[in-house]
Amino acid sequence: MLLSGVHKTTSEGIRLRGDINVCIVGDPSTAKSQFLKFVHGFLPERCVYTSGKAASAAGLTAAVVRDQDTGEFCIEAGALMLADNGICCIDEFDKMDQTDQVAIHEAMEQQTISITKAGITATLNARASILAAANPIHGRYDRSKTLRANVQLSAPILSRFDLFFVVLDEMDDVADYNVAKHIIDVHRCDEAVVDPPFSKDQMLRYIRFARTLNPQITEECRRVLVDCYRKLRQGDTMGRSRTAYRITVRQLESLIRLSEALARLHCDDLVRPSYVREAFRLLRKSIIHVETEDVTFDEGDDEFDEPPDGYEENEEEAAATEAGEDQGEEDGAQQPPDANMEEAKEGDDESSQQQPPKPKSKTKKAKKKKTQITFEEYESISNAIATYLRSRESEAEIVEGEEQEEATYLTWNQVVEWYLEQCESTIGDSLEELNRMRKLTNLVLRRLVKVDHVLVIIGDSEIPEPERKLAVHPNYVVA
Repeated sequence: MLLSGVHKTTSEGIRLRGDINVCIVGDPSTAKSQFLKFVHGFLPERCVYTSGKAASAAGLTAAVVRDQDTGEFCIEAGALMLADNGICCIDEFDKMDQTDQVAIHEAMEQQTISITKAGITATLNARASILAAANPIHGRYDRSKTLRANVQLSAPILSRFDLFFVVLDEMDDVADYNVAKHIIDVHRCDEAVVDPPFSKDQMLRYIRFARTLNPQITEECRRVLVDCYRKLRQGDTMGRSRTAYRITVRQLESLIRLSEALARLHCDDLVRPSYVREAFRLLRKSIIHVETEDVTFDEGDDEFDEPPDGYEENEEEAAATEAGEDQGEEDGAQQPPDANMEEAKEGDDESSQQQPPKPKSKTKKAKKKKTQITFEEYESISNAIATYLRSRESEAEIVEGEEQEEATYLTWNQVVEWYLEQCESTIGDSLEELNRMRKLTNLVLRRLVKVDHVLVIIGDSEIPEPERKLAVHPNYVVA
């Protein structure tokens, strides 16, 4: 962000943003505010610090006020205008009102501020990078939810940030010891703990020199950029990806800016493919796979499951009830109606006197069992199956006619047996582990077909599930 990308102007006079916007999301007491304060002190001449709760739309952009001496209206600059060609640090960004967040949409993308008030019409420059810090909605970051569900920010604001970084307060003995030791040493005013390898002046001199470079995008780098953007878009269309928001052209421009900033970091005049791949890794980790939730399977929908408890008993009760009703109908048909009525009344009186009331029978409902695995385990199984099926498709392209389908597509049971063979070392001689892995593989296959649409069924879908032929979706990119 300090180095930024290259500012460009097209032949039509359109300016392309080069500044990088970064948002830090994390648990309380993870030094987000201290990080913003350090950046504000590192660049004192072109850096403005403000808090989102105390900032209004006019305070961030610009306000039209009346001059006390002349009585005429004039423009008073806001935080983004004061940070022109610098950085605007906004703490508690999620506490801003919705109307105030809308006011900085133009400043974050077009880097201009348009004003039409009190007879004044002007377009002002706000060429600043935004470094924002936000807290999760419920105090702590929920790993089981996506970034969009953890932060109270709108989709347009989320799409305007180039990078998101999630800072978690995790329990770790080594990390807790080092943090506690460092904080105590700071309170003891021990200067040895704050001894960086480079001084502030050296870092500023290095950044000023790197910002003078304008790295160019080569033809090889252009192909890598297109391929990375295509992977981002295709991964966004699949149901299994937990995206914070949809991948748009803004993410392609973010990829370009990050690649140029990495080239400046290495003092390189050309944008190398390695820089693009590193930018792609940063963008994918920070935006797409911020956090993944555990995968839960509902075993009630499993066709291979056994009948629930009480299933046979319910059938016997129903058969006994039907037999009793049939017997009652036959007896009623043999006796006249009056006799039936009298016998019914006498039976009711005797039963009420001799027998206590029977409690109402409760119908037994079978509870659906649920199986939960980590996303990493689910991804490992699905990637192994998708890779194997895709490799068979590529190998069978040379075969023609009806033999091609037989050589390409495997049935459901064949895929399950293949994966169990791959896990033979893990399963060992345990029959219980074999049954567990077989059941888990069936559940993963069913989710890949019905929910994530990674696999498709070839042929008639009404045939029994174990005999269905499976293939990988053409638009799916195997990781």
